[in-house]
Amino acid sequence: MATLYDRIKSRRTELGLTVEELAHKMGYKDKSSISKIENGKADIPQSKIAAFADALQTTPAYLMGWEEQPAPAASREPTVPPGFEPMPAMDVVPLVGRIACGTPITAEENIEQMVCVPSRWHSTFTLTCKGDSMEPRIHDGDLVAIRSQPEVENGEIAAVRIGEEATLKHVYLHENFIELRPENPAFSSIILSREDMNAVVIEGKAVGLCRDI
Repeated sequence: MATLYDRIKSRRTELGLTVEELAHKMGYKDKSSISKIENGKADIPQSKIAAFADALQTTPAYLMGWEEQPAPAASREPTVPPGFEPMPAMDVVPLVGRIACGTPITAEENIEQMVCVPSRWHSTFTLTCKGDSMEPRIHDGDLVAIRSQPEVENGEIAAVRIGEEATLKHVYLHENFIELRPENPAFSSIILSREDMNAVVIEGKAVGLCRDI
């Protein structure tokens, strides 16, 4: 099965680009960086995947192996039929473990895979929700995009870590305690006061939602 590195080399060859030309497009000082990447001897930062896709006139999804063929240059801006909206610009961000939408679960720091989300969300990573405490807004299995930031406004939905566990809740900061409030009225708020407040870390604000249909 072709890897990310194989697809970069294959696409470069299809376009008739030399290693030096691709290195120049990517801003590398010499061709050795591209050679190492194509041979799988150097990792590619996630922030560079979209840049490689642009340089190779294709999509991040193709380079990641989610599309069988790169989109031809002439077809990247197709005529949109009436009643349909064009696909938005997309970013590739990591899917990091799962997050509880009920009883908090242990936060998993490993990256499960890379996923595409709309660029306008300015998200840093995504999480898969588990549980139904955020129903009806967020369902079990939904993919929630998170923008990393240490603070949120009262009432905003955030990914919150409590020690080694994480959950997704509305955050309310009171004078003497923090309330993590579920959307579903069948669930109770998590209240943390005094020294327990020091264990709370806001990982980021929820900025988008992806759901299977």
